[in-house]
Amino acid sequence: MTFFPRSSSRGGLRMARKVFAGDTTRRKPGHRAFAMDGMRAASHIAGMFDLKQVDFADKTTAYAELEKQLRSLVHGEPDFIANCANAAALLWHSLPDLNWAGVYRLVDGELVLGPFQGKPACVRIKLGKGVCGTAAATRQTVLVPNVHEFPGHIACDAASNSEIVVPLVKHSRLLGVLDLDSPRFNRFDAADQAGLEKLAAVLAAASA
Repeated sequence: MTFFPRSSSRGGLRMARKVFAGDTTRRKPGHRAFAMDGMRAASHIAGMFDLKQVDFADKTTAYAELEKQLRSLVHGEPDFIANCANAAALLWHSLPDLNWAGVYRLVDGELVLGPFQGKPACVRIKLGKGVCGTAAATRQTVLVPNVHEFPGHIACDAASNSEIVVPLVKHSRLLGVLDLDSPRFNRFDAADQAGLEKLAAVLAAASA
């Protein structure tokens, strides 16, 4: 995973993107090599985001490490969608036994699908409906050991057997919810809830 801070030099990146997007204006011999050199130079200047593997044998320690990584990812970036995308990727690549990880945004009084990792999902969820809608309406984390026993559960992926949804709240304003699904029953516990609530707080606080 490569992380380019907002302060990075973007000249090389713009040229590389322009070339590979199919722009045929003012192409010269060696333009592809020039573009790659530009990307390498920008990468060298910006540095890399080091996605560290986390051992969940100790969940408290594991979530503390994930919190550090998330803070690094969202530092200086106020865009909510961008931060949600990186948060979803971080969780997807770090937590074991997930089949979906992502965010639903609150838009005009309903939840709308945001950045995620996993299979295609339901696009819109009304407040109070399903696990996500319930968490949004109550602004409380909803931990479900067995989704098949949850009244009104919305099945976006038939493989999901357990779920946890954490509201994203900033200054009493609901931004959306963080949603994680697992094919395992009883996948999430109190330690997961505590850790994910801290991550959700970091994500919400960083976003405009």
